Amino acid sequence: MRIAAIGECMIELREQTDGTFARSFGGDTLNTAIYMARLGVDVDYVTALGDDAWSDEMISAWRSEGVGTSQVVRKTGRLPGLYVIQTDKHGERRFSYWRGQSPARDIFNGDEQRDFSNYDFIYLSGITLSLYGEQGRMNLFAILKNAAANGAKIIFDTNYRPRNWATLNESQTAFAEIYALTDLLFASSQDLDLLYGQSDRSTLRNILPNAEIIYKRADPACWVMMASEEILVHAKSIANVVDTTAAGDSFAAAYIAARINGASAEDSAIAGHRLAGQVVQFPGAIIPRDKMPIAE
Repeated sequence: MRIAAIGECMIELREQTDGTFARSFGGDTLNTAIYMARLGVDVDYVTALGDDAWSDEMISAWRSEGVGTSQVVRKTGRLPGLYVIQTDKHGERRFSYWRGQSPARDIFNGDEQRDFSNYDFIYLSGITLSLYGEQGRMNLFAILKNAAANGAKIIFDTNYRPRNWATLNESQTAFAEIYALTDLLFASSQDLDLLYGQSDRSTLRNILPNAEIIYKRADPACWVMMASEEILVHAKSIANVVDTTAAGDSFAAAYIAARINGASAEDSAIAGHRLAGQVVQFPGAIIPRDKMPIAE
């Protein structure tokens, strides 16, 4: 099974307690792609980078993790976006972005013909959709429709960031279009509150009557919503939460990997909680490889 994950990777600066910064790289769908690769999934990352040394470093790092880079476009004279993470004493984080000129924003606006029909699954997020203007999203949706017509399944994570959108209506319109293509949805009550002023999972079922839906509650639990049943799956309590960055990204990776390997939706959610619970105990988005949890 092959997956294409679409999005943006940026330079990450993580503020330390002494005011210095630690540099790494991150992006929501990239985080998910790396964790999927670590779990044995055949995944390619779809994005655009510059021709600078940081972009070279990103490419090298992804390859070392087993993430395919054949779908990465390089833009001459461009630089990746950048963001800063500030984390409070409870492990909650605040992001500040410098990404307006990121080359990833132009990947679906050019003349290059992009075809994802040879993938079994395509994974993207609300942040992915926010990268592109109206024309870029139209081009992306056309590509996704073609891939779906050839048998690809579309996986969408709401991951909604209001500041990334010009208006609420723009984001709601884009989400409605992607919902119509989605086979597996990861959604959170927080995202739905921001998008629609409510966090009602029954609304999702009405919008996506045939999709598999993972609805993440505010507490550490999620509803696994299938066509014929709904199951509440609780996460184990984590005493030492250091940084919640990539908790949702890693959950999605473990869930997808488990489902591809034939696990039930409930067991896949348990696997997602397990990995996310490990990730939040370390700073930054990507934990050391030797700290990956062992499947139970």
